[in-house]
Amino acid sequence: MRFPHGHLAYCTNIHPAEDWASTFRALDTHALRVRDLVAPGLPYAIGLRLSATAAAELLAGDRLVRFKDWLAENNTYVCSLNGFPYGDFRAGSFVKRNVFRPDWTDPARLEYTKELFTIISELVPQGIEGSVSTLPGSFKEFGADETVIRAQLIELAAFLDALSDVSGRDLHLGLEPEPRGHFENTEETLRFFDRLLDDAPDHEQIKRRIGINYDCCHFALQYEDARTSLNAIRGEGLRLSKIHLSAALALDPRIPAAVEAISAFDEPTFLHQVLARHPDGRIERFTDLPDGIASLDTEDGRDAEQWRVHFHIPLDSEPAEPLKSTNQNSRDALMLAEEVPGLCAHWEIETYTWGVLPSEMHRPVEEQIAAEYRWVLGGNPA
Repeated sequence: MRFPHGHLAYCTNIHPAEDWASTFRALDTHALRVRDLVAPGLPYAIGLRLSATAAAELLAGDRLVRFKDWLAENNTYVCSLNGFPYGDFRAGSFVKRNVFRPDWTDPARLEYTKELFTIISELVPQGIEGSVSTLPGSFKEFGADETVIRAQLIELAAFLDALSDVSGRDLHLGLEPEPRGHFENTEETLRFFDRLLDDAPDHEQIKRRIGINYDCCHFALQYEDARTSLNAIRGEGLRLSKIHLSAALALDPRIPAAVEAISAFDEPTFLHQVLARHPDGRIERFTDLPDGIASLDTEDGRDAEQWRVHFHIPLDSEPAEPLKSTNQNSRDALMLAEEVPGLCAHWEIETYTWGVLPSEMHRPVEEQIAAEYRWVLGGNPA
């Protein structure tokens, strides 16, 4: 759907679906129900997540043509795809580090992303940009060869230039920095793009086709405010491919009740990275919540004055004290968009953790998503 700053959708990675049949079933039920709650009678954008299996199946036979017909019949459209999780991404499965596999050193990641762009080039309406979001190259623990990552991204940029010319669509990739990713904060992201541009024979092609998927939760985890970070990215002339409106958890780990409360968010499906800030400004990073909790048994761990924990919580739903939300970053991104017309064309609500939220935060999934839309569209006072 159009909103003052571009196209607003929610990401369908909140619905467990790994093949095309289950993906379409989620769209035909949940997505249309949300549409009816938030945009009855209006053109409605779908932020589509496709696994590698679902993408291949959608490209087979006449499925893509039939899906385009379904979109038109239901006054819906797709302008952005989530191509970060390649495979299984469901509550009850073991995702954790596997969400970064295959990474951008693997040809399978490049081919999957090309398939996603082939799909979006067919789906996105004329005159609207088409984007795909992806992981930040790799995961730090993998020790990936960055030269291979850069080479594959340069190949993709050339592919996107050609596909954009043929399709008449403006197509671009958004690399999504995440804690413990190959690059995770503003400074690491900017320096990665410096190296990518140094390697690329055509700098303008890279800037046209390879940009940043700015996830408000992820940058809040780094103790960075959205206004400063987004302006730094813009100042380097880099493209904001998509902005994820999302929120993480924050707490003071010196409060026993806060540590007890955050323990309820420790679940076995997704990574919940912890970034602990110490009084001297130092930030200590833990790959998962149990690692952060274990650090409290050490003198250095007990010194931390604040934690931020990678667990996407609904934008409109403040957790019970003593936990807090980082949704101010999403507010700040929206306020910056008021000042900078055209800041970003694609905006997406991305609270994929519905299936693993503690019971006291649980609502029917359509009601949760609709409430987040209302928060974005007007219920989010500064």
